[in-house]
Amino acid sequence: MPRKPKPVPGLPNRQQVLDFIASSEVPAGKREIARAFGLKGQEKIQLKALLKDMAEEGLIDGNRTAFHRMGGVPKVTVLRVVEIDEGEAFAIPESWQPDDATPPPRLRLIEKGRKGPALRVGDRVLARTEEAGKGWIAHPMKTLPAQEDQLMGVVEIDGAGKGWLAPVSKRERNSAPISDLGGAEAGQLVLAEPAGRSPRAGVKVTAILGDPLAPRAFSLIAIHKHGIPFAFTPETLQEADLSAKLPVSEDKREDLRALPIVAIDPSDARDHDDAIWAEPDGQGGFRALVAIADVSFYVRPGSALDREARKRGNSVYFPDRVVPMLPEVLSADVCSLRAGEPRAAMACHLEIDANGRVTAWRFTRAVVQIQEVIAYEEAQRRIDVGEAADNLTNLWAAWRALEKARDDRDPLALELPERRVVLDANGKIAEIAVRERLDAHRVIEDFMIAANVAAAKALEAKVAPVVYRIHEPPSREKLVALKDYLATFERKFALGQVITPSLFNRLLKDISDESEKALIMEAVLRSQTQAYYGPRNAGHFGLSLGSYAHFTSPIRRYADLLVHRALVDAYGLEQPRPKADLPPTSGLSDRDRSDLGRVSEAISAAERRAMEAERETIDRYVAAWLSARVGEVFTTRVTGVQRFGLFATIIGLGGDGLVPISVLGDERFFHDERAQVLRGESSGTTFAMGDVLQLRLAEANPLTGALKFEPEDAQGRIEPRGKPLPLKQKGKHLAGKRGRPGNIRHQGRRR
Repeated sequence: MPRKPKPVPGLPNRQQVLDFIASSEVPAGKREIARAFGLKGQEKIQLKALLKDMAEEGLIDGNRTAFHRMGGVPKVTVLRVVEIDEGEAFAIPESWQPDDATPPPRLRLIEKGRKGPALRVGDRVLARTEEAGKGWIAHPMKTLPAQEDQLMGVVEIDGAGKGWLAPVSKRERNSAPISDLGGAEAGQLVLAEPAGRSPRAGVKVTAILGDPLAPRAFSLIAIHKHGIPFAFTPETLQEADLSAKLPVSEDKREDLRALPIVAIDPSDARDHDDAIWAEPDGQGGFRALVAIADVSFYVRPGSALDREARKRGNSVYFPDRVVPMLPEVLSADVCSLRAGEPRAAMACHLEIDANGRVTAWRFTRAVVQIQEVIAYEEAQRRIDVGEAADNLTNLWAAWRALEKARDDRDPLALELPERRVVLDANGKIAEIAVRERLDAHRVIEDFMIAANVAAAKALEAKVAPVVYRIHEPPSREKLVALKDYLATFERKFALGQVITPSLFNRLLKDISDESEKALIMEAVLRSQTQAYYGPRNAGHFGLSLGSYAHFTSPIRRYADLLVHRALVDAYGLEQPRPKADLPPTSGLSDRDRSDLGRVSEAISAAERRAMEAERETIDRYVAAWLSARVGEVFTTRVTGVQRFGLFATIIGLGGDGLVPISVLGDERFFHDERAQVLRGESSGTTFAMGDVLQLRLAEANPLTGALKFEPEDAQGRIEPRGKPLPLKQKGKHLAGKRGRPGNIRHQGRRR
């Protein structure tokens, strides 16, 4: 056997220490290393410091008596979460630079006793690591702010042939130099990452996404920016195909196929979660049925389908595509309540009295056959012209009763316009309009609310786990801000009173000026807290309900699927065992029960992610629609006042844009944060929330969704990004009286 080489005397480097530890036949502590390299005096002190550094770098453990190689994982390091599997988080070291091509180790995160929101894919944590058996585990110490390592932008090539990455985010104005184009060409939408630690290193292109202005590109930008999962794994698709073949057994299912149940949905809907039916009960009230797709029968806890659905949290709806929570074979076919086809359903039977109070409920698993799928507009038309069949007229009659109960509760009534993007057959923008609100929408809404309340109370009656939909009352801080804002309209708002939705409704009812009402309605909306999911009931403030859960949309919301599973357990609705290669139960798993808080936090975060992505995409479509109208003058309303300028929206269309303070004129402006006003230093002219101004559209950037406006007589003040503004331009600009068209007055540019 060849003899091992004797270490060279003198202070070793890191690699020499690692080689010695690996080759030593006895435990290698500091004493053994010092003896092997013949170290004395000051060199031993230097060795101690070296070993400490190596332990912090993760090259060795920190044991003083015998060191071991750790494969490059520091004892305390920053980890990035890469997967959530059945509630367990797995992460890899954020900085992984081994000497060879060894892939980074996966560490299982132990979150016992950890406080704060559940971890999500992409989160960064500072964690203490340790080796456990043949793997690694980590104990999170704290969650760190997100890093924008993955950049998205459009390639631009300057006159010298150098590449630049132009951002697609409103928050980022500066382009980054590209050190490696990766085959990308000018004008292409790309993903990139930092090329080094220094900003001067620039970025390198990692993926080419294509034409940023092509049809369907705007949603693609949002999908990549927010990390929305959009491709199903082969395992998930295979399991979806297997689940889709499950026979709908009539054993333990109520046969409701004879009822003329209808689904009322948007005209372009592809998945139909819900359908409804009602008939008079002969005593002034109604018997009603809300049939919901029985997704829990097909998506079993612990399956690949379930893991993917939990990761997504919900479907995401864009004007040009849907990113579904479930594969299409389930979401648009087998689970969808399509007309004329037998479908598995979870049935909520309701008894409604003449005053609209739900006096009893019952949940069953059923087989249904939808008589007809009707668009909202068509259902409304039939009612309006007297062409509706009995099943529709009965639904409207039952809804009138539910409407009475709603009026008695007096939930928050905020009728805010919703923008709708209409695309043509080629994916181009055909129209952007405000979505019409019909009684048909209210019918479905009130039936769904009744079923959601029934689901929550049914689970409470069995002391079963509930994923509540929670909307807490406004915080005092938000109420103080609302009080200050209302004072600018010379309206009072007492903070000492009990805050209820009725209070806000009375406030709005007393306002006769429609422009002022729209502004205060938006302010009331901003004062509200964001709804979320959780296992501890805190009521639903906006709906004036003590108990509320989401039950009616399990095709597109994971929270609803969890409520269905809880009902299966609580009311003994389990079906005969399906195919042997699928999980046997359709109820809650033990992990769901024990970890409902973390699951609720995760799906709440996924919902916020989807809302932000959907909103940004609409903004991009609006900017694209308006890009052909740059230079036109629009009637706008000021929706925000900041020290750097105004935010205004085009009345009747939407599309928020910035009016920079630099285009307002030649005097200095001061920002009154409490009054939400910009006030001129010399003239005293003010710009305030609610002012109606004639503004010229100066810039519309479809890539970022950003708009910029300038006063009507200041054309050319704003130049496209990247070109300098004139140093000084004089002119008259406009300021408006709140809620009325603005008058021309001399304004000023802040110096």
